[in-house]
Amino acid sequence: MEIIQEIAQYIENNTKIGKDYIELILLTILLFIFYKIIKVITRKIYSFLPMDDKKKFYRNRNAQIVLTIILVIIIFLMWGEKLQGLITIVSFISAGIAIAIREIIFNFFAGMYLKFRKTFEVEDRIEINGLKGDVINIHALGFEVLEVGGRIEGEQSTGRIVHIPNSYIFKETVKNYTKAFKYIWDEITVKIPLSADMKKTQEILYTILFDNEDLRENPIKMENAVDDIILEYRIYYNNFDPIIYTKIVNSHIELYLRYLVHPKKARNVQDEISLKILEQYQEGNIQLYEED
Repeated sequence: MEIIQEIAQYIENNTKIGKDYIELILLTILLFIFYKIIKVITRKIYSFLPMDDKKKFYRNRNAQIVLTIILVIIIFLMWGEKLQGLITIVSFISAGIAIAIREIIFNFFAGMYLKFRKTFEVEDRIEINGLKGDVINIHALGFEVLEVGGRIEGEQSTGRIVHIPNSYIFKETVKNYTKAFKYIWDEITVKIPLSADMKKTQEILYTILFDNEDLRENPIKMENAVDDIILEYRIYYNNFDPIIYTKIVNSHIELYLRYLVHPKKARNVQDEISLKILEQYQEGNIQLYEED
């Protein structure tokens, strides 16, 4: 404290700013430094705790929120007596401040909207402003998304973390792939010649679809999920099972294999189904259309 008082006295002599205000500013700076150190220590402690990564993430985030609240309370108590004296000064520059930080204010209230409306949460897969990814963090002014797709096929991670201001939820359309339920419809197109044995081909393809454990269990999970949210969303489906649609296109037939899948497993399921279709083709059980 003596050092802070000496520094405050020196600054007062050279700037004519009140010593009391200088001391509070210096104490606030030290408080922020201490706050950062505690955050780092807390993060280190949680990183070594014997629990899964999901629990570590949420407990660390909750600890950071508590630390932030404590910081705000301490600062308010420190500056409480001086705030009244600052009101007059602030009133003259409030308009300028509002213009300068309007985007920050906008992001903050958008963050509050996210908190209470829960447009999306951590681990949800979303698409916003043409960007698709998994939400990995949400904070007061923005959120981070682990990008999927883009330069990588099959909706797999690119490894790039994209920082997005909260205000984008009011400016852009937000698509949530996992809010109401965790499954989406995916399709694989299989082309066969007009002369192919349609009945046999469909039987083989249905067998491939229902042999996949995920595709066999997902309809039941999806039906339960729809039952849970039926009062909140007007969503209904007549069929949850994998289905094959047929269409004649020019000189061949296209079969559309439609099924429910978790977005994060879509590429693995496509890979497994495609390999089995190729295996059946190589064994001569089905025909595939070959373009000239």
